Amino acid sequence: MVRRHDVRRIARIRYGDAGRANLLDLYRNRRDPAPGELRPVLVHLHGGALYMGRKNHEGLPLIYRLASRGWVCVSPNYRLRPSAQWPDHVVDVKKVIAWIRAHGAEYGADPNRIFLAGGSSRAQLASVAALTPSDQRFQPGFEEADTSVCAAISIYGRYGWGDAGPGVPPSSPLAYIRPDAPPIFIAHGRSDTLLAASAAREFAAALLERSRAAVVYAELPGAQHQFDLHHSIRCAAVTNGIEAFASWLLGNPQMRGEGNEQCLKPVDLPGRARGRGVPSR
Repeated sequence: MVRRHDVRRIARIRYGDAGRANLLDLYRNRRDPAPGELRPVLVHLHGGALYMGRKNHEGLPLIYRLASRGWVCVSPNYRLRPSAQWPDHVVDVKKVIAWIRAHGAEYGADPNRIFLAGGSSRAQLASVAALTPSDQRFQPGFEEADTSVCAAISIYGRYGWGDAGPGVPPSSPLAYIRPDAPPIFIAHGRSDTLLAASAAREFAAALLERSRAAVVYAELPGAQHQFDLHHSIRCAAVTNGIEAFASWLLGNPQMRGEGNEQCLKPVDLPGRARGRGVPSR
């Protein structure tokens, strides 16, 4: 069983004006936080190649684990093809972040400690959204909203160039890497036959070259695509790694910002890649 008795799901909260495509589910521990206590937030995006999928079907082992530990976890629907086209999907992710900043405290969510996570196509969305804070190209009608996040968690993701046309923002996260990018955790299966691990290596290498923040890369021997759909030894190991990564970031005073500014500042770390990350294979 994926679900936990100590976690409550608050379903079908509206965050935008696109009907069922703009609903989210919120997961939190049944124990109410102390007055004034705000908890870190995980936004988990479902997959489906931007054509299918829905909010309550994927990432549940991670969502229930963190919610049980006291996090507020948010799982949204977003607009899908063919009725929606790039970058509508990223616009909806930004709307979720803006909604958390405006209303998250009502549910005990800390608007200054937001993590984005997803796998496959949703890893692409999470990475692009994390690398483009407050980019007005992705925020029509809410240009002034702060859509920065603490970190991104990208699992068996799609990182290559897509079908964005003339005048449309690029769909690859490689186009948005910058020195002040947030920390990013990347995991990919070495035996993934749908999205090759070589693209994940390229993305991690580009981040390590251009970003000053932490970059963690884990390549899993024998792992196929969508290895976190159900409980398994591998799924539990990756969930442990994600939780450790998030706890390390949240517990490091050097990586905290002030107010609504970038909440994780670059920090030199021991290890490979000139001390700018902790890649592993």
